[in-house]
Amino acid sequence: MSEVHHEKDELEQDHLEVELDEKEEINLLDELGGPQGIADSSIPGLVFVIAYTVSGQRLELAAGIAVGIALLIALIRLIRGERARYAASGFLGVALAAFIATRTGKAENFFLPGLFFNAGYALAYAVSIAIRWPLMGVFIGPLIGEGMNWRSDPERVKLFNRISWLWVGTFLLRLVVQLPLYFSGALVALGVAKTAMGLPIFALAIYFSYLMLKAAGIDLKQKPEAEETG
Repeated sequence: MSEVHHEKDELEQDHLEVELDEKEEINLLDELGGPQGIADSSIPGLVFVIAYTVSGQRLELAAGIAVGIALLIALIRLIRGERARYAASGFLGVALAAFIATRTGKAENFFLPGLFFNAGYALAYAVSIAIRWPLMGVFIGPLIGEGMNWRSDPERVKLFNRISWLWVGTFLLRLVVQLPLYFSGALVALGVAKTAMGLPIFALAIYFSYLMLKAAGIDLKQKPEAEETG
C-alpha cells in the first residue's frame, strides 16, 4: 500500500513540475511582450504591402489603411486587458513608419523604423553584455525571485550573457536578411521577410532561452524560496 501512495506522490510531483515549467515559459513570454504582441505588430506591415500593391502603388492610401489597422489592433489589445504601453507602442510604431514613408515618398521606408529598432536592440544587448549587465538577466532575475542578486554569481552572469548573445543574434539575423531587400527596394519581399521573421524567429529565441534556463536548473520553483529567504 505504501508503494502505491509513493507512486501517487511521484505522479503528483511530476504533474506539478510540468505545470510550473509551463508557467515559467508563459511568464517569460509575457515579460518579453508575448507572441500575440509580435504577431499583432506584423499585421500592419503585411496590410501595407497588400494595400500598396492592390491600389496601384498609392502610398498615402496604403499608409492610412495600415495606421487604421494598427489603431484597431491597439483598441483590441486594450479591451483584452493587455498593458497599455504595449498597445500604444505598437500603434505609435506604425504611425511613425507611415509618416516616414509618406514624407519621403518611398514605400520601403515604411519598414525603416523596424530596421533601426532591430539595430538598436542588438546594440543595447551587446553593450549590456560588455558592461556585465546582460539585459536577459535584468528581465529574468525578478521573474525567478533573484532580483539583481544574480550579478554576484559568475555562473549566472555567464548564463545570462549567453542568452543575451542569442538575442543579439536574433536581431542581427533580421538585419542581415532585411537590409539587402530594403536597399534593393524589394517591397513585397521585404514585407514577407519581416512577417516571416517576426513571430517564428521570436518563438525560436524564446524556446532556446527557455532550454538554456532549464539546463541551468532555473524554474519558478526557485521564486518562492527566494522570497521566503528575503
